[in-house]
Order: sequence, then C-alpha cells, then structure tokens
Amino acid sequence: MSRHVLVTGANRGIGRSIAEGFVAAGYTVSSIHRSGELPEGVTGAIADITDTDAVNAAFDALEEQHGRVEILVANAGITRDGLLMRMTDEDFADVLETNLTGTFRCVRRASQSMIRQRFGRIVLVGSVVGLLGNPGQVNYSSSKAALMGMARSITRELGARGITANVIAPGFIATDMTAELGEDTVKQYEGSIPAKRFGAPEDVAAAALYLASDAAGYVSGAVIPVDGGLGMGH
Repeated sequence: MSRHVLVTGANRGIGRSIAEGFVAAGYTVSSIHRSGELPEGVTGAIADITDTDAVNAAFDALEEQHGRVEILVANAGITRDGLLMRMTDEDFADVLETNLTGTFRCVRRASQSMIRQRFGRIVLVGSVVGLLGNPGQVNYSSSKAALMGMARSITRELGARGITANVIAPGFIATDMTAELGEDTVKQYEGSIPAKRFGAPEDVAAAALYLASDAAGYVSGAVIPVDGGLGMGH
C-alpha cells in the first residue's frame, strides 16, 4: 500500500502540481480545499483551514478512506497585498490566520496520526519573501517567515518519533497568478533572478517529493529554496 499524502489547496497552482507529482509517483493523495476541481486521482474534502472543527472533520473523513496521513504538504495560503501604511488590521490578520494558524491546525491534526505510527513527513510551503521580504507584503512575508520557526520547533519536538518537518521556499513560479503580471514587471523580476527565468510548479513538486521520500529521512528543520538563486538561502 502506498503512503497517504495530504496536500492542502491542491485545486490550483503549486498545490495542484505537487498533488499531480505524488499521484504520478504512486502515492495515495488527498486534499483539503475550499473550492475548485482537483487533479485526477486526488480525493478531496471541502474545508476552510481557518476552522479547527472543519479541518479535523476533513482529516477524519480522508483517513477513513485512505488510512492515516503519513505525509502532509501544507500549501494552502492567501495574499492581501498592500503598502504598510495602508494595510488594515483585517488584511494582516486574515493572511496570518490562513497561512500560519491554518497551517498549524493541519500540522497539529496530522501529527496525531504520525506520532501513532512513528513516521511522518511534514512539508511546509513557504516563500522566498519569507527570507528576503517584499514591499507590499508585510503580512504575507511575516506568515511565511514564521513557518521556518514552526518547522524547526516541530523537528526538535517530534524528531525522535521518526517525523521530519521542512520548508520549501519557492521564488517566482509561473502560475495563473504570475501570468497576470505585465510584461515589463516580468522582465524586471527575471532580471533579479540568477537563472533569468521563472520556475515551474513542477520544480516545487520535485522538492516536495524528495522531502517526503525515504531518502530525506535525515533532513529536518531545513529550508529548501526553489528560486533560481534569487534568495541564495538567506
């Protein structure tokens, strides 16, 4: 029986590509998502990760179908961009509630299953802006930077139980969101990337597949940049 992977937000973008990568590799894949269609081969449960009861119920339903979650890829997140002086309390709080606290809810529930079986892989999808910062994204970069502390604390707390926790920090990735950027903006961003191009969602999926594998059993508390050299690991 293949391992059960749960990818949050697998209905679009990077999360969708990660889920497709795990399906192609032969894993049993499920997702918690709010809307949209999932890739073929992925079982879904509709839930908002800002709701603890909904998260727990979704995990229960998916584990009843596929067995305990052994690998969690916490990908779901939102943006509410705006300059610091104009950012509202709600814009700041909403992003942290989803990207940080919502991730915590999923990790907490997944860890219950992982502790029982003394095996687990927790992969948190962060961002290069959590390392470098970005104008207009004080809320988003704060939420992504916090994931590093989360992964490292989980590593120290649960590492002896066969559970790893790591962060992937994607840079500029070609998705529907970046497709809306103007040509001049794209060229400006590409000029700042040593690889001189945007990455593909499959690049992030490849990192997730590695961190979930047996080959990464001794990798924990790490931040893996997938950014074409933009952040240089800082």
